Amino acid sequence: MLTRKQHELLMFIHERMKETGIPPSFDEMKDALDLASKSGIHRLITALEERGFIRRLPNRARALEVIKLPDSMNPSLGGRKARFEPNVIEGNLGKVSAPPPRTELVSVAESGRPVAVPVMGRIAAGTPIEAIQTHSHTIAVPPEMLGPGEHYALEVRGDSMIEAGIFDGDTVLIKKQDSAGTGEIVVALVDDEEATLKRLRRKGNSVALEAANPAYETRIFGPDRVKVQGRLVGLLRKY
Repeated sequence: MLTRKQHELLMFIHERMKETGIPPSFDEMKDALDLASKSGIHRLITALEERGFIRRLPNRARALEVIKLPDSMNPSLGGRKARFEPNVIEGNLGKVSAPPPRTELVSVAESGRPVAVPVMGRIAAGTPIEAIQTHSHTIAVPPEMLGPGEHYALEVRGDSMIEAGIFDGDTVLIKKQDSAGTGEIVVALVDDEEATLKRLRRKGNSVALEAANPAYETRIFGPDRVKVQGRLVGLLRKY
């Protein structure tokens, strides 16, 4: 799966090579995607290469090769992939129904029947990384760790939330929702491009993403730049 910016860049490179046979320059790509610097293009190119959509040819300037395009390009979207939003698999995967009657609730707890939750990639607990939307595998989670609703899991990378008890390598359980109260730890999507795990604070008309590590500064954004993708409800750790 690609983020919106990754998809836009891939299609820009593809169309330019169809027209001229020559890949666009980094300056042309930066201007086409309306980015402030070429460092953002470098990150997008690296992400596309890691996902197998393009290949950089060695020892040649501006040498890019488009290997493949996304399998599904919905015409109703005008060829553009929607913004990152973890698509939790339907059915019983990652979903816990509304609380049943007391007698049924006891039987579920006694049976210890786990819930299969999809792991949707990695989340940065540090400097935001490009959002990843890859259903790589599922994990079995005790039902008492999940409330009603849809859930997904993310692997944590970074140390910005260590004082909240979240460490590099942990797996966090996220309830899928698009709003959260101030003080809650959320998956936040910044500028429809980068995802990070932070504590949400609202300051007037601004949104603050607060780390739980004094080595990291709180980042403040306008309300239209941050979208909540889910709320932290649990954590799994391997020893």
